[in-house]
Amino acid sequence: MKTTERVFSRYQVFIIAMLALLQFTVVLDFMVLSPLGEILLGKLHITTRQFGLVVSAYAFSAGISGVLAAGFADKFDRKKMLLVFYTGFVTGTFLCALAPNYEFLLAARVITGLFGGVISAIGMAIIADLFRPEVRGRVMGFVQMAFALSQIIGVPMGWELANRIHWHAPFWMIGAFGTIMGIVMAVYMKPVTAHLQQKVEKNAFAHLKHTLQNKHYSLAFCTTILLSTGGFMLMPFGSTFSRHNMGLAQSDITLLYIATGIATFIGAPILGRLSDKLGKMKVFLGATLLTSVMVVIFTNLGITPLYMAITINALMMIGVFGRIIPAQAIMTSLPNIQDRGAFMSINASVQQISGGIASIVAGLIVYQTSSGVLLHYEILGYVILGAFAFTAVMMYYLNKQVQRQMAPVVTPDEVAIAS
Repeated sequence: MKTTERVFSRYQVFIIAMLALLQFTVVLDFMVLSPLGEILLGKLHITTRQFGLVVSAYAFSAGISGVLAAGFADKFDRKKMLLVFYTGFVTGTFLCALAPNYEFLLAARVITGLFGGVISAIGMAIIADLFRPEVRGRVMGFVQMAFALSQIIGVPMGWELANRIHWHAPFWMIGAFGTIMGIVMAVYMKPVTAHLQQKVEKNAFAHLKHTLQNKHYSLAFCTTILLSTGGFMLMPFGSTFSRHNMGLAQSDITLLYIATGIATFIGAPILGRLSDKLGKMKVFLGATLLTSVMVVIFTNLGITPLYMAITINALMMIGVFGRIIPAQAIMTSLPNIQDRGAFMSINASVQQISGGIASIVAGLIVYQTSSGVLLHYEILGYVILGAFAFTAVMMYYLNKQVQRQMAPVVTPDEVAIAS
């Protein structure tokens, strides 16, 4: 009887599920601000620029903490690092739930970002430590299902809680679930310490400096600057645009999030498998083309029926994840094992800071009229299109660099034997 070899062990399946659920809480904490945008603009009496600052405050503080943590990222058990930063993230989320005004909320977002921004970087380092390069595409696909899960369950639930109870309610929900996940991680996750066997600078700042000055990593950091532009520019005002420009009702927006999330939930693991099978760069370029078309269509929409809005959003999000999954898989193969934690932390910082700048720029470009309609939203689409073009070129060369780095070294003796 023929038996098929398991791709992942039971413990690896647990790790994938746990990282995906941790990512679910972090992504949801960020994404829930998008549907809450319309509510916060009215409840807190703030402008689109102030709301853009709430979004970017998380990104900037996450970027700062990532750089500060980079020097220490490879000096400790990754499980302990994950526990410390996740505890801080959950605490910051509870502070958001307690925020009575705009200033308190802004400060709470800074605290949440200081801890939350490093979590995904630690998760990426764990994936690189525990999984072979040839299966990392599908691992990333499963982990990125967290984003879809947040759209199917988290964001609609947060939207309903905010409308039926109060805008604080979604943060109470995230904080409670995060507490449960923190306990599960503390009890069942094993230490991740293989990297501690490698020689690393004793001084944390020397390790940070070494990683920053490594020429092999420069292209990756530059690519990341543009890679996150689209999400940070479109997402903060997505619900407001859907509500007032596209003419969707509040109940329609809930359905929109659920339907788009289901499409992403199904598509993410498929995209991960395709990345491993067809090649990560081919999937990235194809997804970039699809996303570019959808972004231009979406940002130029007027009054739109629900079925059309769902179709456009679903295709756009599938394209987005068709870019993220292979890009992350490529990134994990670049750093040396002794630099992984530092590299991932710095890379996450670059992503968050550039995303924060993109969010502020979006807030400056977009203007909300007294009727609630957003003006100049289509300009964001064209800016994102330009960023996509540059990113595709940079990702092509980054992939070539990784392929050269992973190619086996052939000695003269081996050449002679082969001939």
